[in-house]
Amino acid sequence: MSWKADIQGFKNYLKLEQSLSPNSVEAYLHDVIRLNEFLQLRQYTISAPEIKPEHLREFLKYLNELGMSATTQARMLSGIRAFFRYLLLENLINDDPTELLESPRTSRMLPDTLSVEEIDLLLSHIDRSTPEGERNLVMLETLYSCGLRVSELVNLRISDLHLDEGYLSVTGKGNKERLIPIGGRASQLIELYRFQVRAKINVQRNEEDILFLNRRGRRLTRVMIFTIIKQLTIKAGVRKVISPHTFRHSFATHLVEGGADLRAVQEMLGHVSITTTEIYTHLDRNYLREQVQSFHPRRKSG
Repeated sequence: MSWKADIQGFKNYLKLEQSLSPNSVEAYLHDVIRLNEFLQLRQYTISAPEIKPEHLREFLKYLNELGMSATTQARMLSGIRAFFRYLLLENLINDDPTELLESPRTSRMLPDTLSVEEIDLLLSHIDRSTPEGERNLVMLETLYSCGLRVSELVNLRISDLHLDEGYLSVTGKGNKERLIPIGGRASQLIELYRFQVRAKINVQRNEEDILFLNRRGRRLTRVMIFTIIKQLTIKAGVRKVISPHTFRHSFATHLVEGGADLRAVQEMLGHVSITTTEIYTHLDRNYLREQVQSFHPRRKSG
């Protein structure tokens, strides 16, 4: 088969069998097309089934020389791996040339977190004399207490609340529902907000079940949550770049530092892979190292 036929077959496989989104399909195809273009550039007149590991290593070296980041190279290699898995499934190749290929090493950026004291400081600077202030306190307390994504916070429904049982039901990425325990303080604040603040708002149509509303009775936007946090950070004098996700990172970090099981944290965060959650073990090791450097009697050299 020709490259054109192999790529078309791969496209059909991604769309029909893997049910990937159009954007994901295009990204995978782009990776394979780049590989084909590289082979043509180097005047390798070979078909896809004739590719060997050395051709792919040369391709990765070429990408590196172009100045592509390790993250971009790893993503492109992921698309090429998928292509050869497809060829293997179709019995067009007997061996996968990507099997023993090492992915470019990517450094994982550790997210900024807030200490418990910094979170308390931020919340203490909320003006609770206004309805919006009361709402903001409840939102940020819920964000931190449950480790929610900002999209999950703005779409949180009253019917998702199971406060007597001590948990929320949240619909996250991929439309997957998960149950998250909620602490007593956050539960109390939610109840106060519902019956003393939200009850006085003229709720707009189709927003009746949404928990957090603006003064016009509509759910808040993600941008509004970012703005609220940015303004509060300036007011409290916290010198960190803070976003809604910082509260989620802090939730996970404080759990891991406290000895929580990583699988339990994964479940509460809604991570598909435990690898994503494992970043918090790195944060925990940094925390432990800082504690040793600060308090161990042998911390000083010489």
